[in-house]
Amino acid sequence: MANKKKSTIKDIANVLGITPSAVSKALNNHPRISQQTKTAVMQVAENLNYQPNHIATALRKGKSNLVGVIIPRANSNFFSSIIEKIEDVLNEKGYNVIITQSNESYKKECQSIEALLFTQVDGIIASMANETVKLDYYNKVKQKGVPLILFDRGENDLNVDYVGIDDYMSSHIVIKHLVDQGCKRIAHIGGFSHTRIYKNRIRGYIDALEKYNLPFSDELIYECNLRKVDGKEIMKKLLDLPIRPDGIYVSGDYAALGALEEMKAQHVKVPEDIALVGFSNEPFSEIVTPGISSIEQHSEEIGRLAAETFLKRIANPDEPVTLNKMILDPELIVRASSKRK
Repeated sequence: MANKKKSTIKDIANVLGITPSAVSKALNNHPRISQQTKTAVMQVAENLNYQPNHIATALRKGKSNLVGVIIPRANSNFFSSIIEKIEDVLNEKGYNVIITQSNESYKKECQSIEALLFTQVDGIIASMANETVKLDYYNKVKQKGVPLILFDRGENDLNVDYVGIDDYMSSHIVIKHLVDQGCKRIAHIGGFSHTRIYKNRIRGYIDALEKYNLPFSDELIYECNLRKVDGKEIMKKLLDLPIRPDGIYVSGDYAALGALEEMKAQHVKVPEDIALVGFSNEPFSEIVTPGISSIEQHSEEIGRLAAETFLKRIANPDEPVTLNKMILDPELIVRASSKRK
């Protein structure tokens, strides 16, 4: 069966016997069009199932009132709460949000950027995929003059606005806590070090070990995608070491959950035998047994600041660009998984 032809402004105009220009003005609530005509146009548009061409409108007006948001994954409370706050702030100012997820894939992230630029979004707010090393597509956004705000994961080389927490200091807070609980051999399950936030967490971990005169060993540090399965597999390797760690610092709560499940499966007592700290304070970290200690990243504040930064950029496009690097203080939420004392 043939596809039904989409209705156009001309179709509405033909039904009402008015010009396409008058229809367009009525749809856009132009003050010179009578309320009677506007009501008639809206009624016919509904009857014909008319869908406006947002891309054409954006090209004509130079503004789409759409903002693209790219996240690594949607199943994370951290990212979903950031999106919720971005939407709250932008919806209030008349913007709609288009959400895409990269699933940590560089290829999918590039496709999302292409699609958002094609849709003529007024700006892009993004957190990079773990696989992303090349910055070509993000540079393309900048070259087109589209405001780009990065949050959580972003590279300094791009020279764009950024919102996140102090990842280096987060590691110092975690290691100090584990040392205070009596840990002397602390392992780290981190993200990939080519990503700036994970590089800073690894650097913070190594420097904190030195600060507290604790041994650093290559066998105690792993890089991964921080999925639950990664946490389980790496924990198996750590438990197979001749000398097991007595503390584990994990850069993501999903991987921390995987590590906890593996320790339970091997009858390791947490925190008595091995203390565990995660990252991002996902809701499940509070309800599992034992509750997982975790770094709070202030997701709602990150979302609010990212949205407000976009609004400032769009309101003053001709002003000289002074980059906003907004770094929030991390907070450790201590729960049973690491609380020995």
